[in-house]
Amino acid sequence: MADITAAMVKELREMTGAGMMECKKALTEAEGEIDAAVDVLRTRGLAAAAKKAGRETNEGVVAALVSEDGKSAALVEVNCETDFVSRNDVFGGYAAKVVQAVLESDPADVDALKAALVDGQSVDELITEAIHTIGENIQISRFIRRSVEAGTISSYIHGGGRIGVLVQFCFKNAETAANDDFKAMAKDIAMQVAASCPGAVCRDDFDSEVVSHEMDIYRAQAAESGKPEAIQEKMALGRMEKFYKESALVEQAFIKDPDKTVRAYIEGVSKIVGDEITVVGFDRFVLGQA
Repeated sequence: MADITAAMVKELREMTGAGMMECKKALTEAEGEIDAAVDVLRTRGLAAAAKKAGRETNEGVVAALVSEDGKSAALVEVNCETDFVSRNDVFGGYAAKVVQAVLESDPADVDALKAALVDGQSVDELITEAIHTIGENIQISRFIRRSVEAGTISSYIHGGGRIGVLVQFCFKNAETAANDDFKAMAKDIAMQVAASCPGAVCRDDFDSEVVSHEMDIYRAQAAESGKPEAIQEKMALGRMEKFYKESALVEQAFIKDPDKTVRAYIEGVSKIVGDEITVVGFDRFVLGQA
């Protein structure tokens, strides 16, 4: 039997919002496995889902950059030691150069990024300079670069660099990218991703293992009701529908008008601009959360 420490209970509590005693019992039942303990709490109705929060995070910023033609974009997380430095314009300037290097060089990994040049200087040299100038350890933890052919990419940075988002749009007419209604919608959708943390664009995009895992949880919850199996299955399917409406981007309630879904909002703008607009992908970085 694994020893259940106060730190483990605290982590589970921050992830689920459940009480301390419930968390300790769940950890004991799960033999100290955090993810399994989350499932125990969810089955008992004491946690809606596992949050990837409550884990120790670094300071720093998430920076984004979109190419002039809107066809390529990059997102990068650069870490430092203190919040004070993360809000410093000098540190922000270094982060901006790093994301520029990602966009221009399309490196395969962090090592390749450090070797890439930006304004005639390698990123490794840039980071070394930043460490000497700022006086803190600075690291590049992760990055991503996206590109589209028939469409464009929108970016959004929230909370001074705490959250960064890229959203990839597809459409047929090249002039759609310059349309003011589309640009307003693209920003809205990026803000939606930042605020609501969807798991996929649509329900068909979810990994089958994720869907299977959720259904197992919902069936276990339904079994707790003691109702006939046919009713239990309907209850589980109903909860699965709720999962999709909360977690699939296009099925979510639009944050600026909860009476319509994101899909309905996109379809409305598509009619206005005279083009078929779809979201084909998104990326969301939260500072300190891999």
